Amino acid sequence: MTRNDDARPAPAHARTPEPAPATAYPVGLRLAGRRVVVLGGGQVAQRRLPGLVAAGADVLLISPSATPSVEAMATAGEVRWERRRYRPGDLGGAWYALISTDDPEANAAASAEAETSRVWCVRSDDAGAATAWTPATGRSEGVTVAVLTGQDPRRSAAVRDAIVEGLRDGTLAAPRHRARTPGVALVGGGPGDPDLITVRGRRLLAEADVVIADRLGPRDLLDELPPHVEVIDAAKIPYGRFMAQEAINNALIEHAKAGRAVVRLKGGDPYVFGRGMEEAEALAEAGIPCTVVPGISSSISVPAAAGIPVTHRGVAHEFTVVSGHVAPDDPRSLVDWAALARLQGTLVLLMAVDKIGPISEALVAHGRAPETPVAVVQEGTTAAQRRVDATLATVARRVADEGVRPPAVIVIGEVVTVGRRTGGG
Repeated sequence: MTRNDDARPAPAHARTPEPAPATAYPVGLRLAGRRVVVLGGGQVAQRRLPGLVAAGADVLLISPSATPSVEAMATAGEVRWERRRYRPGDLGGAWYALISTDDPEANAAASAEAETSRVWCVRSDDAGAATAWTPATGRSEGVTVAVLTGQDPRRSAAVRDAIVEGLRDGTLAAPRHRARTPGVALVGGGPGDPDLITVRGRRLLAEADVVIADRLGPRDLLDELPPHVEVIDAAKIPYGRFMAQEAINNALIEHAKAGRAVVRLKGGDPYVFGRGMEEAEALAEAGIPCTVVPGISSSISVPAAAGIPVTHRGVAHEFTVVSGHVAPDDPRSLVDWAALARLQGTLVLLMAVDKIGPISEALVAHGRAPETPVAVVQEGTTAAQRRVDATLATVARRVADEGVRPPAVIVIGEVVTVGRRTGGG
């Protein structure tokens, strides 16, 4: 046997490396009013058609059949549907084509026509034979995120989801630098736990130039703000210093007129005993745009965090939220305590810690049973949360003995015992 030296494999160091695959060039297609041809009416078309319609494309669907959702789009006039198979020439005049039929020969023929006609073409059955790839796409507040990872669509989707989620919840800061309208956002920060602020509220915080914050807002979020953000303390601390409402209004107006994006970060919801409307009215008088972002009110979230439902089937069919910042015998009081005492449902008192004695006495005097269960939840939803249980007859003494201080939510009614019966609280 003779040995052919020329047939020996070359040493590893002498081998020619495989060329790296060419990367895709990302671009955003503006398809409004332009012809787009979609071949196939199955699941791929069902996923892609809404985006094409949203882009304003003039979509022609060619397919003998379609899913119910695709057929509904055609019936609604969102796309034109020709119920037949692909024919040569179908891509004429198209700017973009999506090939997704279950016929490999038709897909190959259409792909060849697209190549000849210089029509960018996506193929669902053979990404390597396509001239374009569809990115994993997501949108948030005017931002379109498109991710390509070659031919690994699951990874593309995972990266897309992570970016979009970060944009939506504000953990990925991407402030606007063009065409941003200065103004004020009144943001309800929720009951205290920073995870309970709304997605929109967190995003606006990430875009702010100035944040005017209450003590009861989610303070932990302030640590996440970039160094350039000015934080103004508007804390209205009970029994201590406070920033007058007029001064708060003036600060909002001053910074907004200077062209800054201002967030007024408030605890709970801006319009639930939060004086948000006073601030909104002051901004309106000054001609300042104002956005109101609702927040999770402590009136329902704090009891829930302590295992107390404010309503429960067979126990309470209604709940009433009351401000307890003035005593029942105070001439400034707007509360009909006699009517509240006659209700069978739940009473939720906010800002009532130092007035709970006169309030409980008034409720009993007007007919509410002295043994009615009461729960006082201090610093609800935070790491410092604690719950003190009592009755209307004993709550004032219990609050004093336990040294309960604001912020605290007081729940009065039979629902207080529901959590205990089910193991909650």
